[in-house]
Amino acid sequence: MFSDLALSRRLERAEGRACVEFAEAQRRLYPDSGAEWIECAGAYAAFNGVDSPVTQSFGLGIFEELNPASLDVIERFFLDRGAPVLHEVSPFAGAAALDLLCSRNYRPIEISNVLSRPVERPTAEHASHVPEGHINVRVIGPDEVQLWTDISTRGWAHELPELRETLLQLGAIFAARHESPCFLAEVDGKAGAAGVLGIHDRVALFGGASTVPELRRRGLQTALLQERMRYAFDHGCDLAMMVAAAGSDSQRNAERRGFQIAYTRTKWKLYS
Repeated sequence: MFSDLALSRRLERAEGRACVEFAEAQRRLYPDSGAEWIECAGAYAAFNGVDSPVTQSFGLGIFEELNPASLDVIERFFLDRGAPVLHEVSPFAGAAALDLLCSRNYRPIEISNVLSRPVERPTAEHASHVPEGHINVRVIGPDEVQLWTDISTRGWAHELPELRETLLQLGAIFAARHESPCFLAEVDGKAGAAGVLGIHDRVALFGGASTVPELRRRGLQTALLQERMRYAFDHGCDLAMMVAAAGSDSQRNAERRGFQIAYTRTKWKLYS
């Protein structure tokens, strides 16, 4: 599996589609939210609120050559809604696309690594890496959305307590997306970790995983990853992906689990 334009198109499309599904789920749950999305020049642009971390574009310049006219349309989509203009840009968009962004007063604000690996059914050897104990991982049922949201929020809010209310809302929307099963991990019958899996065109996007503080270092995240990998395999996926801040613990954990850096991506913001 080579890191090239074809791979980047698959990965960026999968993450962009996950944001589109997020906007559609938000609109169903909160009709007055104004959540919306467009596709322009092959790129997805999604609006999920002025301050939402999901309000941005994916795929800019890798499906069609970026030009001022298409960039005008995408910028206007965000500006008309009072949102900042943010683009996650693959390096395969090329130097000309980056030059155009610079000429229009964009600046880079974030660097992340996109990681990928083949999807494989976990073996008994993989399972042996989970510490002994009664760990169970499953896809949640319709009546467990609140439980999943609470576990997910507790895990993330431990480091980001000021975002608790936002995380509660985000969790409910994640659980309402189509083609994005939510997983719950339990140890000795007690729910302790939550994760989500986005699936598009045989690409499995691993994201949104967190563990409540009192049940960390019990093997829940390893078990959660393995069960999501098994689910992806059983549903015909051949490629798995994760996104992590460059050099972060999340990146190292992904690499320990067989993911490799496919490319480094930059988030660009338009300044007035």
